[in-house]
Formats: sequence, structure tokens, C-alpha cells
Amino acid sequence: TMVYISPLAVATALALATNVDAFLAPQSSSSSANQLRMADGPSDILWTPSWKTGERDEVIGPLGKYCEDLYSVKRRPTRTVTCGPIKFGSDHPIVRQTMATTDTANVEASIEQIMRCADKGFDMVRITVQGKREANAAAQIREGLFKKGYDIPLCADMHFQPKVAQLVADAVEKIRINPGNFADGRKDFEDKVYESESDYIKDREYLMEAMVPLVQTCKDLNRCMRIGTNHGSLSSRVLSYYGDTPRGMVESAIEFADICRSQDYHNFVFSMKASNPLVMVQSYRLLASEMYRLDWDYPLHLGVTEAGEGEDGRMKSAVGIGTLLADGLGDTVRVSLTEDPEFEYEPCNRLSEMAESRLAATHPEAAERQKAVKKYVDTRDIFSFSRRIGDLPEKKEEEKVDVGLFLNPNGSVISTVLPKMLSQDSAPYLYKELGFKTAVGMPFKDIATSDSIFMRTLPKQDDANARTALRRMMEVGTGVIVPAKELEENPLENAVALVSLTEAVESNGKLPEGAIRLAVEIDGNESDDVIAKVKDLDPVMVFISVADNLSQLHSARRIFEIFKTNDIKTPAIHHYKTTAGESNELALELGTKVGSLLTDGNGDGILIEQVGETNFSVDFLRNTGFSLLQGCRMRNTKTEFVSCPSCGRTLFDLQETTADIMDATGHLPGVTVAVMGCIVNGPGEMADADFGYVGTLPGKVDLYYGKEVVRKSIKNEEAVDELVALIKSYGMWKDKEEEEAEEEVAVVA
Repeated sequence: TMVYISPLAVATALALATNVDAFLAPQSSSSSANQLRMADGPSDILWTPSWKTGERDEVIGPLGKYCEDLYSVKRRPTRTVTCGPIKFGSDHPIVRQTMATTDTANVEASIEQIMRCADKGFDMVRITVQGKREANAAAQIREGLFKKGYDIPLCADMHFQPKVAQLVADAVEKIRINPGNFADGRKDFEDKVYESESDYIKDREYLMEAMVPLVQTCKDLNRCMRIGTNHGSLSSRVLSYYGDTPRGMVESAIEFADICRSQDYHNFVFSMKASNPLVMVQSYRLLASEMYRLDWDYPLHLGVTEAGEGEDGRMKSAVGIGTLLADGLGDTVRVSLTEDPEFEYEPCNRLSEMAESRLAATHPEAAERQKAVKKYVDTRDIFSFSRRIGDLPEKKEEEKVDVGLFLNPNGSVISTVLPKMLSQDSAPYLYKELGFKTAVGMPFKDIATSDSIFMRTLPKQDDANARTALRRMMEVGTGVIVPAKELEENPLENAVALVSLTEAVESNGKLPEGAIRLAVEIDGNESDDVIAKVKDLDPVMVFISVADNLSQLHSARRIFEIFKTNDIKTPAIHHYKTTAGESNELALELGTKVGSLLTDGNGDGILIEQVGETNFSVDFLRNTGFSLLQGCRMRNTKTEFVSCPSCGRTLFDLQETTADIMDATGHLPGVTVAVMGCIVNGPGEMADADFGYVGTLPGKVDLYYGKEVVRKSIKNEEAVDELVALIKSYGMWKDKEEEEAEEEVAVVA
């Protein structure tokens, strides 16, 4: 029997046999045993074996782990990459960085802003370099900063301009290149047809022509480089071969890394940015796993691109960045907000602090919490996303309220309510805070109404007004969840009784008087056998409220593994207790600690409970919960905005324009609007958007439907109205509802 072996496989096998270390990251550039020969053309490079043909699996072996330890937080070991006075890598603190928003050609303004960023605490600042004018300005900025006593390293952000990148490398410490447009900037989105792998790799010659001179310059000058792939700006070549996928992002980066390695240049880091946190997390994990397989040890730069502004921008960034940091991935962080760069420092620094506080090696208390989690086997598939969707409870014939409405299949928000909020004077306002619409004082659910409420204590039975308010909410499908002990002393008909799982098992799920169904709370200290009994108890929902002595991340992962093993499909609500006193801090906490579970598809909703002083309104916490679900791509209750953070390329006032667009279109759930300051962050970066608003010339804007420009060169002052008209023309508009008259007050009066 004849067996066909491809020429590439033969070449790869021979290369490995003669120089297996060529695929491995050298321990130092001076190690002669690991030197790669300099490449003059594509055929001289020892390219990483193809993933698509399966040769990588055959030659190197299958993908394995993506992080250093699944059961405790350990930083992924990396080499040290130098960038002027700072160092990236696992032996060094996480590097905090931002990007200037000034016109780089305005040297004085740029120097002043960079100094403010340095004074704030940033370790590095990126500046945009569009052409030779900006490259010359970068040199003046660098010199001006030195004269003022600032040695903070600068990174030049390069798109489309390989020759300019070489020029500016003389002036700055780091070059960021985007594989999607550095050499292959043909953003036509037209499908290319590749009949074979050999057809695809023929195009590598022009990649070499663009990259090798820059690599040699960076090597000679000891400059740092970031190979920064963006989900929305993959080249048409990669899109056609791999699709708009995390795999395409990773393969694009590996191809450029192969060119760097062919020149024995290793002073670079990777990034895998996307505006969708789920895509971003999957891409970084896939890249990390590939690096483990290839025995590469390059550091990772983390960021969610075009995250937006305010709490939503911080939440989305925390979901993506926090999830990866929680597994020990990431060596430098940038939080991209549509705000002045100085405002990026607090979330950037806070995410880094949270990550460092979890490290088992340097924080004994964190190590103890991680060690205290009972043994389990982590079987998550980190290479694809699928959400565990709990089965909603079904109404029984004898039940007076519909328990199936207590939760939402796309993710639920449960709000904490205090008895005093139900008084005759307060109840109408509580309805509004919970997101109800009202008619003649009666509440009914809307698109972003709390699905259920949680009350630790109930109003007394003789408080007729408060009890009437509860009954009215129940009648329209709102669950009222109350600890069983409270219900025993103060019964409420049709309430859901909350019991610890251990107590529920001991009592065989016995309900207090008047309770309609059971909910159980798991704290993670239970045995596997006890957790498995959730299936027999058949509660309407499970609250996951991890005990303080356990690692919240690992304990919750264990609980979901037990659910998977025992085919338990009960909806799981993350019960998050917070002492945060500031809204941005809460957004970062939730994104990191709960978002890191939702990005794995584990969780059916969120309950935020304030512990101690009450700092936030019911309305704020409800909206924060819905923002978390939307940021994790679960439930859309408002317009999704993809908004770039502004830079020197921006052709309009991005913050003001974004605010105007959000005001005009923010009431359209299910619609995604991208606001981009320039064409570099234009059609490609709007991969997930329905409509795009993109600066093209000073004072002019183009409007997009998907990736197609449909209206060109619109004056800035007319563009928001034109965007609204465009949304209407595609049948995706609805008028804003008028603010409700304060009829509730009239009814009370």
C-alpha cells in the first residue's frame, strides 16, 4: 500500500530532524546551538507547520494546556522582553499602558499629554504614526520628553506603512504592527479562492518584503515589537482562508512571528484584540495553547478593543482582560476607553492589582483559598464557546403564578429589595427602579425589568400596602425569593424559599407554609455527592454564593463540572456580594469575578447584593446586571456600541460624537452601532456591527451597513441624523417611548 506524504510534511520532518530547536523559543539570542539561519525569502524560513492540513498535530503533537495551572493562579512563564527602561514578562510586574489621543504632529500637545499619563502612573504610551510627518514628530516628542526628565517608553502604532515603521524605529522604543494591514492592507472583503495550502503560502513573499527590514532594524536598535492582531481587521487573505475566527487571528500572528524568528529576533510580544470579549478570550487562550505546544514563551499584551466608555466600557474590558488574568495569562494591559487616556489608568491599574492579588506564589491567602477547593477535573473546552443553558421551571396546573417567568432563557437579573422600598409612597418609585412599566399604577414587565427580586426580610403581614405591591409584581411573573427561615416566621404566599443545599438535602426539600417552589444556595464547601443531589431536589434555581474560604473562580468551576457530570440543568444564578463604594470599581469586580465564569458559558444570571452600607440604587444595580449579561453576549437589552478609544488619527471629536449617537440610538436593543474615528479602525474593525459611523476626511463621515459603505462624505453636523435615517431605512428603528408621566404619584395621592 502506497502512502502519500506531502512535500511540506517531508520538509518539516527533515527540518525537525536536523534542527528541532528551530521551532522552539531560544533561551537567549546568544545561544549558538539555537541560532536560526537568516532568511532571504519565504523558502528559507522554517515556517510553523500548517494547522489546517493537520501537519502541526502530526509533527509536533496535539494542543494541550492553555495556562500554567487549571487549579491555582500561576503566571504563564515567559521570556523577558525589553522596551527601553521597562521589561515585559512573567518575572516582572504587569505593565500598564495607554494611547495618546493628540495629533502626533502636534508635538507640544503630545508631550504634555504623555507627561500627564506618566504622572498618573502609566509605564508606556502608544502614539499613532500615519506617515513621515508623524515619524519626524515622534522623534521630537521623544527628545522633548527626555529633556523634561521623562524616560517613559513610546510605542509607534503602525498601519499600512512598513517604510515609515523603519524610520520611526530610530526614535521610539517599540513598534506595534497589525498583521491584518501592515503588509496586506487590501481591505476589500472579497473572497479569495485558495485551492491548496501551497496557493495560500505563495503570498508570503510580500509579507517577507515588508517585515524583514523592520525586524532587522528593531534587532539592530534593540527595539521591542508587538505583533497585534485585531479580530476586525484581518487581511482579506486570512479571512478567505481561515474566516473571521480566533483561529485566523492566531495563524496570522504566528506567520509574522515566524518571520521575526527567522531573523533570530525575539524581542516581541503578541496581542489578540477584539471588541467581543468572548472572541478575545478564546483567541488569547488559543494562542497561549499554541505557544505551549510550540515551546514559545513570548509575553502577551491584553486588551478589549473599542470597549466604549463609562461603566459599560470598564465592564467589557474587565470581562475580557480579567478572565485571562485570572488564569495567569497576560504581561501588559491596556484598557481602551472612549475617554481621555488619563482615565484609563484606574481600571488598568485595578485589573492588574486584582490579578496580582490572586497569584498563589506571592499571596499565601490566595494560595490557601485555591488549595481549599475540593478536587475536581476541569473539562472545559476552551477552543470553542457553548453556553450551558439551564432549563426554565414549568408552571404546574395548581400554581397561581407562572414560575416560568421568574427567569429569562437568555440570562436573568435578580434585584435585592428592602422592605422599606415597598411602602405606599415608595412602591411606585420601586416599580420604576426595577424597570417595570406602569398603567394606572399597576406594574408590568418590560425588556429590561428585573426577572425576580430577592428579599432577606419581608414586610410584616399586616403591612397591607407592601404586601399588595409584592402581589402585583408576582402576578406579572416576578419571582420573590426569600430565605426559608424568614418565610417560616413571616409567610408569603407564592414566594420561592431559599435554603442552603445542605439544609435542603437534610429536609428533603421541605417548603415553608405558602412557598411555591424551592431555590438552593451552594457555597462550594459541599461534597460532590451533596451537590449532585440538586437533581433530585429539582429547585427552580441555584444560587452560587462561594464561601470566603474558597477561591471563587475555581470553586464555581468545580460546581459546574459536577453539574455537567450529573446532567443537572437547573438554572444557576451567580450571587455576588459586594462592598464596593464606587460604580467603576463594581463594574471591574463583576467583569473579572463573574464575567470570567460567563465567558465559559457557565451561569444563567446575576444577583448583586450590597453588603454593609448601601451605595447604589436598585435601578443602578439592575442596569449593571444587564450590562454584564450584554457584555458577555447573553441578553441584549439596549443598543450595543463599539466605540474606538480615539487617537491621533481621529477625524472628529469622538467623545462628543459618541455621546450624541448614544443619546439618539441607545434605545434599540439588538442593534450594534460602531463609532470609529478613522478608516484604519473602520470597516474591518466593525466586524460585529450592524451600522458604522466612520471618519474619512476632516469634517466628513461615511456611514456603513455591515461592512458596506452606503452613504459617503456626510458633514459631521448632519451625520447623526443621517445615521438615524439609515437605521430606519433598514427597518431596525423604533421611536423612543415618552417618559412616563408621574401617574404613580397621582394614584398614591
